[in-house]
Formats: sequence, C-alpha cells, structure tokens
Amino acid sequence: MKFFPQAAIAVSLTLASVASWAATPDFPHLATTGYGEVVAKPDMAQFSVKVVESTMTAEQAKQSVDKSVTTFLQALQSEGVKSEQISSSNLYITPQYHYPKKGKPELVGYRASRSITVTVEQLSELNRYLDMALNSGINQVDNIQLKVKDQAVYQQQARLAAIKDANSKAESLADGFGMDVGGVWRIDYNMSGGQPVLMRTMAMDAKSESNSYQDSTIIIRDRVDVIYKLD
Repeated sequence: MKFFPQAAIAVSLTLASVASWAATPDFPHLATTGYGEVVAKPDMAQFSVKVVESTMTAEQAKQSVDKSVTTFLQALQSEGVKSEQISSSNLYITPQYHYPKKGKPELVGYRASRSITVTVEQLSELNRYLDMALNSGINQVDNIQLKVKDQAVYQQQARLAAIKDANSKAESLADGFGMDVGGVWRIDYNMSGGQPVLMRTMAMDAKSESNSYQDSTIIIRDRVDVIYKLD
C-alpha cells in the first residue's frame, strides 16, 4: 500500500484524550491507550478516628479530648503497635456560638477535636483496634482503608497488563486497516495517584463482620498512552 503526503492516514483510538497531546507526529501513526488491572486480597489496613467534645470551657474540652487520646494510645502501645504506625493531629479548639434573630452572638461553649491515624499490619486485628478506640472514648470513625503490603508488585503487574493491552489494540487496528505497526514513537505514562478500588463483601450480621474485611478484594489499576508508527 502506498502513502501520499497529501493524504497521510492517521488512525486514532480515543479511549483517552490522546488528541490533546502537545506533539502530534506528521507521519502515519496510531495512538492507543492501554488499561490494566490486578485483583489482590488486602492484608493490612489504615484507619482514622477522631474524638470530638463540646463543653462549657476550653480547658474542659481539652482535658476530655486529651484523656480519650491518651487512653487509646496507651492501649495501642500495650498491644505492641509501634510508634511509627501511629500519627495524631494537633488539638483543635473552636468557640461555639448561638446566633439569635436579634442581638449579638452568644458564646455557649467550646468544641475540641483531635484525630489519630493507625496503620494495622495484620488485617485480622482491625476490628479489635477499632473496639479499643471506642472503648477509650473515641467517638468518630473517619476512614477505613484496606491495603496490600506489596503494593509496588501489584502496580507493576497492572502496568505490564496495560502495556500488553496497548500493544494488542495497536496490532489489531493496524491489521484491520491493512497496515503494520512500525515501532513506538512516543509513550506517555503518569501513574494514577488514586487509591486502589475496594470491592467488599458486606457482612450479613455482626458475627460475620470480623471476616468481612478478609473477604474483600482490591482492584489495582494502571494505564499507558502510546503512539505507534505505521508502515
């Protein structure tokens, strides 16, 4: 098949905004986006909890929050949780006002809060640590994130799957148009900053709740944008 400069053929697979790439080649080419994903079972977790107290004075609010945080931290340490697995925020105290329809705002008390984030190296211990937090006076669970220890290994597998997907699409499209892939001209890769997608099997009752996290799976995804030369 002959190619004429005035009628160069460019085949584009626009599964992503490949057309927005800054540099566009002036020769016959094909652009694809490859996607890859790997399913993994979580084996660790990270959770964030918060204690929030409202009292008449700032000192009372501070003392109440400090007591709950100290009790929880001591409980974690007694279970062998390392200090590098625990992080806590500064104490926040804000005045609370009542706003009547008429007149000036009235100070009615103070609200104090403090957050703690814990990394759980053994997923089976997650529920026990959460119970410890609640028993210590922590009154809010902000976030529970299931993870895998070998995140980099799974990410590499997803990346290789994305590369394979891009190559497969390129070969299929080129063959469909009676052309051949002549090599790679450009690769654009920006690892996604998003967290793995959690697919959780919900517990049916409280007794099975402790096993529901182990029944969950995590989908780790990656993508790569490639421009190929066409012969």
